[in-house]
Amino acid sequence: MFRAASSAAAFLLAGVLAAHAGGDPALGKRVFNRCMACHEAASDRDKVGPHLMGVVGRAAGSAESFLGHYSEAMKSAGAAGLVWDEANLAEYLKAPRQKVPGNKMAFAGLSNDDDIANVIAYLKAEPKP
Repeated sequence: MFRAASSAAAFLLAGVLAAHAGGDPALGKRVFNRCMACHEAASDRDKVGPHLMGVVGRAAGSAESFLGHYSEAMKSAGAAGLVWDEANLAEYLKAPRQKVPGNKMAFAGLSNDDDIANVIAYLKAEPKP
């Protein structure tokens, strides 16, 4: 009984994540406007924070051009195996200080799951909308 319930719960969770995983890059670009003061996503230009071009699939704290500026927490997270896949990005965008305690990012996070999925879709989009 427990195994069946666990399987059903996992299937339901996977369905919810898949529904959000699609996202809309154009809507994500609008949400990303909140991030643009500190991050660039359409080019490899760093600002206060690292550029996010190609961030999906990249290890945390590993953008070559920003290596001297990452917090120790972010570098340690990357060294420990944190890779910015969709699931990790979603957790980080929701609560940056919980996902990587001690990181420097001042942004508190996005509370809307659709906004998070859309931002991730925008970050993944090539070319950017």
